[in-house]
Amino acid sequence: MSTITNVPYRLEFSVEVPGTPEQVWDAIATAKGMSAWFGPTELEEHEGGSLRFVMGPEMDSTGQVTGWEPPRRLVYEEDWAALMGKDPESLSPLTSEFVVEAKSGGTCVVRVTSSGFGIGADWEQEWWDTLAPGWMPFFDNLRLYLAHFPGQEATHLEAAATHPGDPEALWSALRTSLGLGDEGATVDVRGATGTVERVGERQTLIRLTAPVPGMLSVYSWGMGDGTATAGVRAYLFSADAADYVRSEEPAWQAWLQGLSVPA
Repeated sequence: MSTITNVPYRLEFSVEVPGTPEQVWDAIATAKGMSAWFGPTELEEHEGGSLRFVMGPEMDSTGQVTGWEPPRRLVYEEDWAALMGKDPESLSPLTSEFVVEAKSGGTCVVRVTSSGFGIGADWEQEWWDTLAPGWMPFFDNLRLYLAHFPGQEATHLEAAATHPGDPEALWSALRTSLGLGDEGATVDVRGATGTVERVGERQTLIRLTAPVPGMLSVYSWGMGDGTATAGVRAYLFSADAADYVRSEEPAWQAWLQGLSVPA
C-alpha cells in the first residue's frame, strides 16, 4: 500500500541580478550556466529533458525538466526520495521553479520556489530547514557570475576536510588562518588575490583576480554529529584554469586537513 504524502514543504525567495533576461536564462537554464555558479550540471535543454546535479560520490541528484519557457520560466523535478535513500512512495519529487522578470536599469529579478510533499517525518523537516542556508548562498555566486563572467564556462576546484568540534570554532580558525576580511577588503588567500564580495554565516565569497580570475567560496558546515567540515569551492574562468586546479586542488586539500582548530 502506498503512503499518502500530504505534508507540504515550501521555500520561496527572490534575488536581483544584473543582465538581460536572455543572459539570466543562459545562467539558470543551461548546463554550462548552472555549472558556472552552482555545481557540475548535466541538463537536456527542453521540456522533458533529463537533469543531473553532480554532488559528490553517490550523491548525484537526478531529475527532469517539467517546464521550459525561455527566457522566462524553468521548472524541474528532482528525485528527492532517491537522493535521501528513502521509500519512493513516501515522498513527492522536489520541484523547483525559476521565474525571470526584467527590471529597469539592466537587471532581472529571479523568483525561486522549491516545494515538495512528505509524511511529516522529523528528518524531512530537518532537511527543509537546511535547504535554505545550504542553497541560498549559491545565488550570491549567480549575481557575481552575471556581473563579471556572463556566458563563460567554469573550471571547478573543490576541497574539503572534516574536523571534530563545532562549526563556529572551525570557521573562526579558517577565517583567521586565511586572513579573510570584511566585504570590500582585498585579500591574499594562499597566493590567490581578490576582493571579498559577500560575508555570510560561516561563509565568505571572494572574486578572484589573480593568478586566475573567478569566484572562491570559503565555508564551514556543521555535520550534526559532533564534527564540522571546512571547505573551498572555486569557479575559475580562464584558458589555463585546468592547470591551476591540478596543482592547487591537492594543495588546498592538504591545507584544510592540516588546519589547526583550538580545543
